[in-house]
Amino acid sequence: MIREASINVLYVDDEVHNLNAFKASFRRLFNIFVAESAVEGRRVLETEDIQVIITDQRMPVTTGIEFLESIIPDFPEPIRILLTGYADINAVIDAINRGQVYKYVQKPWMEDDLRINIEKAFEIYTLRKENRELTENLLLANKQLEFLLRQDSPLH
Repeated sequence: MIREASINVLYVDDEVHNLNAFKASFRRLFNIFVAESAVEGRRVLETEDIQVIITDQRMPVTTGIEFLESIIPDFPEPIRILLTGYADINAVIDAINRGQVYKYVQKPWMEDDLRINIEKAFEIYTLRKENRELTENLLLANKQLEFLLRQDSPLH
């Protein structure tokens, strides 16, 4: 069972009332961080351990997809959700291909649906992290085994 309060969610949207509504809806369930721009969003990522990123698509200066694409090299782990009031199929395709988006959610969001999507995104985040750790442990165990086999080799 997921302890919801341990999930750090970053929501990026240029509309302050959307940020406030999101915070009011989810602050009891998750640790909520908000940003009014891509630049602010990056600052949050640099100081907080964020597992789920939700961003609005239509923002001035940098779109949601551009923001998500720009952070991939430095912050590849968080699971990404794109939120928009526009049903733009090209934005959906770009989001998936360029921004590595897990889900595309239309505004206005339904609170229960968005909560479930955040929880599922966190499950994926956790599984990916566990897989990375297991792979690292397996590689280390293989190196140790190879070393031991070389030590026991009759050539030594």
